[in-house]
Amino acid sequence: MAEPITAGPVALRTSPLAHLEERMRAAAVPGSRGVTLAELPFLTMVNVRVDPASDAADRIGRALGAPLPRRCGDTATHGDRTAVWLGPDEWLVLSRADAGTVTTELREALRGDPGSVVDVSANRTTLELSGPSAREVLEKGCPLDLHPRAFGPGSAVSTTVGPIAVLLWQTDDTPTYRLLPRSSFADYLARWLMDAMSEYGRP
Repeated sequence: MAEPITAGPVALRTSPLAHLEERMRAAAVPGSRGVTLAELPFLTMVNVRVDPASDAADRIGRALGAPLPRRCGDTATHGDRTAVWLGPDEWLVLSRADAGTVTTELREALRGDPGSVVDVSANRTTLELSGPSAREVLEKGCPLDLHPRAFGPGSAVSTTVGPIAVLLWQTDDTPTYRLLPRSSFADYLARWLMDAMSEYGRP
């Protein structure tokens, strides 16, 4: 008699910073000098390359619900999808929607014209830094002018925080920032940020 078939172990998806979840929560600083840090794991990230003057770029914008941004630092948001300018013909589309769905919709909008639409969700993770002291924490290691007159909600650029290259996006005027490092550098960046946050919890 044949042996019964049994299911093998199920591989659970683990985010790059799951092992630091408790430490990040414990590092939170409350109050008027407060700042918090958390991972937003498994966000959909789709890289788009297309001529911004082409009909394909217009179709992709319609699929997203907003035209692709045309200037460095700009973003375009519609619903749960945000397109971040990476270069003259390159954008990163961020969403909480299913990666396969977003990628398929954008590829269909491309319609075989020159360009590319690639799911790069596994390439990066997302850290969210928020609170009254969030800007001061970043200013310890980011070369950008983060003053509200130069960098505000909706701004997103490639830069460095400490020694780590990130895509830095300010989402509101709390202020709240989302930092997108390569997954392999996320542990170092999270520890750097927690260390930079520590002084705001002192009396």
